[in-house]
Amino acid sequence: MPQSSRVISDPTILIEKLEELHPADIAQSLKKIEKEDEKLFFEILDNLPDDILGEVLLELPESLKDDAYEHLSIEKLQDAIDELESDDQTDLIIEIEDYNKEKAKEVFEGLEEEDQKDINWLRNYEEDEAGSYMQTELFSANINETISNSIERLKKAKEEDELENIHQVYVTDDEGTLLASILLEDLIIYDYKQTYKQLIDSKENNFSPFYVHDKDDIDDVAKKFEQYNLSVVAVIGYKGMLIGRITSDDIIDVIEQNATEQMYQLAGVNEDFEHEDNLVATAKKRALWLFLNLGTAILASLVIGIFDQTIQAYVALAVLMPIVASMGGNAGTQTLAVMVRQLALGDIELENSKDAIKKEVFISLFNGFIFAIIMGIIAWAWFDEKLLGVVIGLSMVINLFSAGFFGAGIPLVLKKFDIDPAIGSTVLLTTVTDIVGFFSFLGLAKIILL
Repeated sequence: MPQSSRVISDPTILIEKLEELHPADIAQSLKKIEKEDEKLFFEILDNLPDDILGEVLLELPESLKDDAYEHLSIEKLQDAIDELESDDQTDLIIEIEDYNKEKAKEVFEGLEEEDQKDINWLRNYEEDEAGSYMQTELFSANINETISNSIERLKKAKEEDELENIHQVYVTDDEGTLLASILLEDLIIYDYKQTYKQLIDSKENNFSPFYVHDKDDIDDVAKKFEQYNLSVVAVIGYKGMLIGRITSDDIIDVIEQNATEQMYQLAGVNEDFEHEDNLVATAKKRALWLFLNLGTAILASLVIGIFDQTIQAYVALAVLMPIVASMGGNAGTQTLAVMVRQLALGDIELENSKDAIKKEVFISLFNGFIFAIIMGIIAWAWFDEKLLGVVIGLSMVINLFSAGFFGAGIPLVLKKFDIDPAIGSTVLLTTVTDIVGFFSFLGLAKIILL
């Protein structure tokens, strides 16, 4: 039984403990070994058993995958793929193809005809469709079949390592249409001599299957997994035919990928380029976002330039300006992060967005008044000027209001135009809070102080 979270940097111990380790732990161990001795990394890779090699390759860090695919022979890769389930087979073929199309073609042509058929079928789906994440291996039974006969088939499939992670039997009619889903833990308590039709017609239990369509958006499928605490879901195609299943391990990858993309996008970073070895390419991609930020900074500076005489008359304004802009930016970032995440999870829709905006504006105003009082007193005491405290206090309220309003509104507007709310929101929000902060602070100073 694989043990959890064990990373071994000693090659000898790693070879001895292979059967006890999860493929993810082996991959992380190989990463450590490769840093110390590249030759040993390839030696261990060559000695990995076929039944775990494929899973280890899928778990390897992106920086090591190309080296592994280049080193391993066509035959070794074919044997590794043969041991995988159809969804993982497809993923591995695609990864090899990204590295070397010719090698991927040779590997693919050496696979069994049934594996080739499954891979080609799954590759026809778009990347964001549920069908591209499903595996065709599952345990199904005809409605007229006896429970006993289906259990014997399951035993044989398990003995021959054709199936794994089986939790239920899917019941279909003669055309393959999905009719019911029965957990194995429930199945074992029934009379094995009866047919599935007799069991379902008895109406003692509800065996209604939970399913998704092969063309459904994978993000919607992930939300269903979270909402209903699913471990697996059936996938149906044309006329309700059962064609596969999606398991929770793939959905965890989808959720992790979405969260990573949002984090990178909010920071203006492209995830694909971050895995590149070409540092110049990565630097250029980041520079595009920095260029946009430079533009927003220039806009803010232009606003400051309008009030240059005001700043010269009151030098204290130059000292306090960054505080107003910083508080607005941080408050806006808090609101933005909450809104983008809730939109991604489906907790907020455009229909009920007014309530979300009201909530964020109230929170921002509440904090605005609190920090207006605090900063007003500090500015008064610092520069011995009551009106200066009034100016920064009013500006703080105005800027935090705009931070809450635009921090909530910008992602919603982008969502309405089918633009990912995580893309560009930070740049737009920073522009608003900087300009509103500086304009309100310096404008009020000009009116009140001068």
